[in-house]
Amino acid sequence: MTISEKFGGGASKGKLYSSSSSLGQVVNIEPEVEGENELKTLRNQVVQQLAIQFGSLMNDSRQSRRDLENKVVEAVAFVIDTGNHAIPKINRADLVQGLVDDLIGNGPIEPFLRDPSVTEIMVNRFNQVFIERDGKIFPAGIEFHDEEHLRSTIERIVSRVGRRIDESSPMVDARLPDGSRVNAVISPIALDGSSLTIRKFANEALSIQDLVTNETVTEEAAAFLNTCIQGKLNVVISGGTGSGKTTTLNVLASFIPPSERIITIEDSAELQLNKPHVIRMESRPLNVEGRGLVSIRDLVRNSLRMRPDRIVIGEVRDGTAFDMLQAMNTGHDGSMTTVHANTPTDALTRIESMSLMAGMEIPLQVIREQISQSINLVIQQSRLANGSRKITSILEVDGFESGDLNHKEIFRFNFGAKNDDGSSGRLEFTGNKSSAGTKIVSRGVSADPKYFEIDAHG
Repeated sequence: MTISEKFGGGASKGKLYSSSSSLGQVVNIEPEVEGENELKTLRNQVVQQLAIQFGSLMNDSRQSRRDLENKVVEAVAFVIDTGNHAIPKINRADLVQGLVDDLIGNGPIEPFLRDPSVTEIMVNRFNQVFIERDGKIFPAGIEFHDEEHLRSTIERIVSRVGRRIDESSPMVDARLPDGSRVNAVISPIALDGSSLTIRKFANEALSIQDLVTNETVTEEAAAFLNTCIQGKLNVVISGGTGSGKTTTLNVLASFIPPSERIITIEDSAELQLNKPHVIRMESRPLNVEGRGLVSIRDLVRNSLRMRPDRIVIGEVRDGTAFDMLQAMNTGHDGSMTTVHANTPTDALTRIESMSLMAGMEIPLQVIREQISQSINLVIQQSRLANGSRKITSILEVDGFESGDLNHKEIFRFNFGAKNDDGSSGRLEFTGNKSSAGTKIVSRGVSADPKYFEIDAHG
């Protein structure tokens, strides 16, 4: 039975409990406050009562969500009825649902976490909440009661994943049990109040057909990428925040043959590879004693000892780039990663810069030569003005000459192209063939000569 069904008809005084109930002393609820103030006052008093009776129980990980919800519902009914307080039917159901969300859920953002059409929830401060739907950002139309309400919700969310947030450690980046990624920032570094960002991920991973249907990529480009992944080319997916890099990485990884051993390395595990031979690793931050750090670089180095066929790194953002290049250049062909950049050439420049952060005295020319030998494709992912996410470029790194990287664009997004449905913009083949055709064919994968240069003797 839902909360609305249970409280839709209103609960009469004494119906659920008698005054000798084991809940104990009831917080006195004054009936003279009306409207919004009445509900706010009632809520605060009910929270106090529940804290007295169930405070420790609410944090007991052995309690199931359903059991906790039933206890909260019964306690709320008892407090309202014993307080002889008349609550309209619809307000009573809303009040109980709100309290359940506050105490064992995620407060007022709980409905958006349940809504599959919402992909991101952004709480700028307690009274300013936005959501993302279909790539566009809208005001959520809800707010937390105050800063303390938001802060307690953040603390509850991060504590469930074994993390803590306080003045000495005011930032948290973690993964929720459902795979969603949560980032929270509090005072003193959050000047205008606590901030919370939750990026949701679909329960089921998208397929390449989903990307084609959503017009993220064309069937022509999808077939090209399928050949490249099966042919074990090393791939970097570039793009801005929220452009869909991780989604595309997950889809491209689905092209990897099931016989190959894959090791995934991420800050917060988001990849969902439906493969039989996958080992997933996640970095670990410092603990409260300032120890226990396991970085992405540590995991990349360790993965080389685990006999991987391919290494998939969620994102490189520091000296890990150098270790990634080494892995790609030492027998782990077909590895993939993502990087933040606005264009494919910017991505290559960023990888150069990050490789120099590895702490080794290596000349830039050597780094560039390493890149030319390691990275085969850079796929640019972009979020357009209308909120749609598109692959806008597929660029091939084509050697190293006179101190510079050579590259050519195989596919480019034509913003002026008209589609059959009347929309504008389409990813088109540039006419430049990939130079990797012979290498791909030598690995037992057929390559379409329309897109690949193939040596007649290859």
